[in-house]
Amino acid sequence: MKEMKKMLCLVDGEHYLPVTKAAIDTLDSLEHIDVVALVFIGGTEKLRETNEEAFSEKMGRPVHFGPHTDKIPYDLIEETVKNYDADVVMDLSDEPVVDYSQRFKIASIVLSLGVPYEGPDFKFQPLTEYDVLEKPSLKILGTGKRIGKTAVSAYAARLIDKNEYNPCVVAMGRGGPEEPEIVRGDQIEITPQFLMEQSNKGVHAASDHWEDALMSRILTIGCRRCGGGMVGDVFITNMKKGAQLANEVDSDFVIMEGSGAAIPPVKTDKQIVLVGVNQPLINIERFFGPFRIRLADLIILTMCEEPMASSEKVQYVEKFISEINPKARVIPTVFRPKPLGDITGKNVLFATTAPQSIQRVLVEHLEKEHGCKVVGTTSHLSNRPLLEKDIKKHIGKANVMLTELKAAAVDVATKDALKAGLDVVYCDNIPIVIDEKYGDLSEAIINVVDDSIEAFNSK
Repeated sequence: MKEMKKMLCLVDGEHYLPVTKAAIDTLDSLEHIDVVALVFIGGTEKLRETNEEAFSEKMGRPVHFGPHTDKIPYDLIEETVKNYDADVVMDLSDEPVVDYSQRFKIASIVLSLGVPYEGPDFKFQPLTEYDVLEKPSLKILGTGKRIGKTAVSAYAARLIDKNEYNPCVVAMGRGGPEEPEIVRGDQIEITPQFLMEQSNKGVHAASDHWEDALMSRILTIGCRRCGGGMVGDVFITNMKKGAQLANEVDSDFVIMEGSGAAIPPVKTDKQIVLVGVNQPLINIERFFGPFRIRLADLIILTMCEEPMASSEKVQYVEKFISEINPKARVIPTVFRPKPLGDITGKNVLFATTAPQSIQRVLVEHLEKEHGCKVVGTTSHLSNRPLLEKDIKKHIGKANVMLTELKAAAVDVATKDALKAGLDVVYCDNIPIVIDEKYGDLSEAIINVVDDSIEAFNSK
């Protein structure tokens, strides 16, 4: 027998009132549905009156109106869902009262309350969140792929470890292992030769958990996932098992790391959200960009420099975020490469996922800060055929391959470089705050960690 669900219905005045009531009565006649209230969201074409009491009497259940009948009452929708403790929101409105963008905004509000949002031909489910962690934790997620999530996760993990919180990282990737895999970054030396051995065994040795282990030198747990929904859920993942494994290992704090725009399906105490300002504004402002922003306790803006994003765009995104989530601190950053080995005086072939438009800035940084000569670059770590061509083109000029640990960094970049007699040095990406007025990023992250521990201990 299905469990009874309290349903809140969104209705408009573009429908003839008896038609709307018939639809509501049909829903209420279902054994598992109890329509507890209606919210009027606009349109008065077929309404003879907008008196809340009279409307409620005709509909046979409470109807709530916002202050303006020509505007969607987003705050009222949120308030009514909470007041009635609704289990589901059914949208029975239509054009022209709501358009696609407005429905996504409603969805973001409703889903952030952990409630499904449905209509005649759509159904958005809240994120899956397994409540299995037995240690304080935070989640790091993003608004898209290639916005620096793993780099920030590695930076945060190093920082948290340096401050003696004894963390571990649980990461999921599209090339992750069949069963959650522990990599003791704190105990083993992860050399290019070691990663080649893993790759030769069929392991995706550039998966996120290997990068975390290499860059952070802490214990990491690797998981896999397939698919990524619009809200952030995945089709399959073994991350729940990975989180349960995190309960057993020698660590006192857990960092759950997202993959692309996919969000770890594990409940954590606090959340850090990365917003790539290089993304199209529509992906940040609309769809489920606002939903992700609402989740954050700390928001780190990445790619905050020309030519990826103008200062005006950075300021616009800051302002937009402050309206969506005024409680979250916002810190704009840029990334700069940091080799994990000495490349002083070397001729370097630099492999990165950064777009060509920003490579000149990165090359100048490497040459100035690390005393090397960059003789070639490639941005094709995610495109194996083009990566191979770039390596062949530059390999005679270089004596070091400097590469991020991404995509084909092991099975192509490392393999071809070692075969040609080049040294291989892996490269981290460090987030740097664009202006001191935003404060210290390290301090902001540790504040979230402390808040996570406080939230965990108060359960």
